[in-house]
Amino acid sequence: MIILFGLAGSGKGTQGKALSEIFGWRWLSVGEAIRQHGGYEEIINSGGLIPDEDVIHLMDKQIKKAEDEGFDVILDGYPRDKAQAEYIMEHMADKVDGAIILEVPKSELYERLALRGRDDDKERASIDHRFAIFEQNIYSILPLLEAKNIPIERVDGVGKIEDVTARLVNVVKEMNPDATEQEQDVNGDDIERSYGE
Repeated sequence: MIILFGLAGSGKGTQGKALSEIFGWRWLSVGEAIRQHGGYEEIINSGGLIPDEDVIHLMDKQIKKAEDEGFDVILDGYPRDKAQAEYIMEHMADKVDGAIILEVPKSELYERLALRGRDDDKERASIDHRFAIFEQNIYSILPLLEAKNIPIERVDGVGKIEDVTARLVNVVKEMNPDATEQEQDVNGDDIERSYGE
C-alpha cells in the first residue's frame, strides 16, 4: 500500500491512476469516493472537509473490497488529517509500504486548478483554505508515519506528466520491491498508450 499526498492540483489523481495501471494495483481516491457517494457538495464547494468518521468508513470499505479482490492499493488523499492517519496506523500500518508527497509550487497549482475548471476550484479563497488545511494536517500526519518507520519520500511534481510518473515508479519500486510493472493495464490496453495520461 502506497499513500500519495499532495496539494489540490498537484497531479495526485493523474499519477495515482498511472501508477495503478503500471503496477496493476487499485487506485483509491478519497475525493472520488466522496463525489461518488454524494451528499457532500455544499461542504466541498465551501472548501470544508467531510467528517472523519464518514471518510474512514468510505475508505475502509473500498480498501477491504480491493484487498478481497487481491489488489494492492494506492491511497490518493487519504489520510487527510491526524484522526484518519491514527486510524490507518492502528489498523493497517503493517500494510503501508511508504508515503509519497508530490511537490508543486503554489503558483503552478493555481494555474492548473484554473484549467481544471471544477466548481470547488474556482474561488481563490476556497483554494487557499484547502491549501492551509492540507499543510496544517500534513505536519500532524507525518510524525505518525515516522513513528511506525514508514518511509516518506518527496517527489518533484513539476514537468511532463510522463516524467513525473517515471520518478514515482522508481520511488514505488524502492518502497515495495515486489512491485512489478505490468505488460497491460487493468483494462487490457498496452501500458504505453495510457502511461501518464
